[in-house]
Amino acid sequence: VQLVQSGTELRNPGASVKVSCKASGYTFIRYYIDWVRQAPGQGLEWMGRIDPENGGTKYAQKFQGRVTFTADTSTSTAYVELSSLRSEDTAKYYCARYTRGWYEYWGNGTLVTVSS
Repeated sequence: VQLVQSGTELRNPGASVKVSCKASGYTFIRYYIDWVRQAPGQGLEWMGRIDPENGGTKYAQKFQGRVTFTADTSTSTAYVELSSLRSEDTAKYYCARYTRGWYEYWGNGTLVTVSS
């Protein structure tokens, strides 16, 4: 099983960013994908979850209205898009495969830097 994420991103405040997470080695639609981020010097912060089978999503309240999860079953790829970026969104963003209450596999992480 592998979750391979897209590369480092640099954005200006107010812009949007879209990060991808390509899954391989398992049946993509059988497991939820969660998105988690970690800001410099901070702990992990859960952003939400997508069910790739039906596109159903659950967003952490903090991000509602600013974040969108999607999943392309034809390429086994999940995406997170975050809009209206601010400096506090500077973090490393991770996808993780959710399996019965824990994260069995993690993506390699994508650093997003928001700076003018």
